[in-house]
Amino acid sequence: TAVSDSAAELAARKKAAEMEKAKLAKPYDPSENAESRLAELIKQAKAENKNIMIQAGGNWCIWCLRFNDYVQKTPELKDIVNTNYLYWHLNYSPENKNEKVFEQLGNPGAKYGYPVFVVLDQNGKQIHTQDSAVLEEGKGYSLQKVKDFFLAYAPKK
Repeated sequence: TAVSDSAAELAARKKAAEMEKAKLAKPYDPSENAESRLAELIKQAKAENKNIMIQAGGNWCIWCLRFNDYVQKTPELKDIVNTNYLYWHLNYSPENKNEKVFEQLGNPGAKYGYPVFVVLDQNGKQIHTQDSAVLEEGKGYSLQKVKDFFLAYAPKK
């Protein structure tokens, strides 16, 4: 029957996603104190003349893990990030929703889902919030769209 086929299909897709998730790095730290980490990043960003790229999400979010993996394994993107940004994975999970910091950032996950990106300048001023869906292509991300996004909000040097 169509119903049992779709249930089996759904179960197979879920299992495939879990297997993929298991292989990917887990960059989010639920035990991190987000308020003090953000203060440290702002100090460091000023000293290094870099902006802060916040990738908000969690280790539970396959698209968050895919994006991290994509940037880490794409030298061109990794170079742009390392040159221009302090990159921070801001955790949002049942164990730690980091409500104070998310509130400061305007609760972007509630509007866009996860991952969501927030760019801060060297002074900690929010200059952009980016929905990740527009960066997607198929089951991954578009090199050109991600590159354009990273370059658009890099500090002017």
